Amino acid sequence: MINQAILQTTPIVSDWHLPNMPSDRAQDGDTDGETSPQADVLVAEPEVAKPPMYAVVMYNDNYTPMEFVVYILQSEFRHSMDSAVEIMLTIHNASKGIAGIYPKDIAETKAKKVNSLAHREGYPLLTQIEPHQGE
Repeated sequence: MINQAILQTTPIVSDWHLPNMPSDRAQDGDTDGETSPQADVLVAEPEVAKPPMYAVVMYNDNYTPMEFVVYILQSEFRHSMDSAVEIMLTIHNASKGIAGIYPKDIAETKAKKVNSLAHREGYPLLTQIEPHQGE
């Protein structure tokens, strides 16, 4: 009999928006934001920025053979033969040329690998990275 009296005096509100809220709190006029279990929050899409890009730059010297530079451009930077020859000629004529454009960690790794390989072969080929303001 007590249970029936409680049910008769407490209105039952079944609102699917508030499944965890006690029925005595789920009133239409409830605007107390501090005590409500769920706050209305607008969720924005995360802003994803592209990573800064870096150019892997190869510098001309008078000792490294052109064939070695073409080999490096093909093996490490995956250029075709025509593209590798064109870049090698740019390096030779302009004293430097861009072998590739990558995020910083990849560019650093490629530059170190090329410098190491050139040193191992006895060539003074220098490769560095520079910030690239790209397309």
